[in-house]
Amino acid sequence: MENKLIIDKSWTLFLDRDGVINKRLVDDYVKSWDEFQFLDHVPETIAQCSAWFGTIVVVTNQQGIGKGLMSDADLNNIHNKMIAEIELKGGRIDKVYYCPKLKDEILNCRKPLPFMGLEAKKDFPVIDFNKSVMVGDSISDMEFGEALGMQNIFITPNPNKSDAKVTRFETTKLQDLTSILQDKGGLQ
Repeated sequence: MENKLIIDKSWTLFLDRDGVINKRLVDDYVKSWDEFQFLDHVPETIAQCSAWFGTIVVVTNQQGIGKGLMSDADLNNIHNKMIAEIELKGGRIDKVYYCPKLKDEILNCRKPLPFMGLEAKKDFPVIDFNKSVMVGDSISDMEFGEALGMQNIFITPNPNKSDAKVTRFETTKLQDLTSILQDKGGLQ
């Protein structure tokens, strides 16, 4: 397999949220802005990526809504503030897609199913999944990217020890994305 990515404005960056953009709460959900904590250097990293990628979207499973722990309005408030903070650093998120369904619900939009990616393609017809990168911290994120034909970057505390067979690159934090793209590819 060619181990190079040539990124330009025709590419799309798909980002998971919890564990990639913000600190994941163990056995809990980020239910308010007060509980949201950016991981180190994430707004700055997204600002760098905004110069390279034509479209940047977030795709996130949010079953806390389905469990009644928060509302759609609570989640939208978190996302609006997250986007505003990223914009203050010169970055952008073009849209956030989320699935409020519980894991065991039928007709589910949750990753690893491709529903949120297909919704993004409807909203942004320029998206070409073969020219897209999915960054996530779970196997379901990697399976989501694989199902749509994306390049996967797996954020894991133990790089090179994962069982993610659908992973292109591995790292420990989103901040490393810039060096992965510079080392493993080209930026146009």
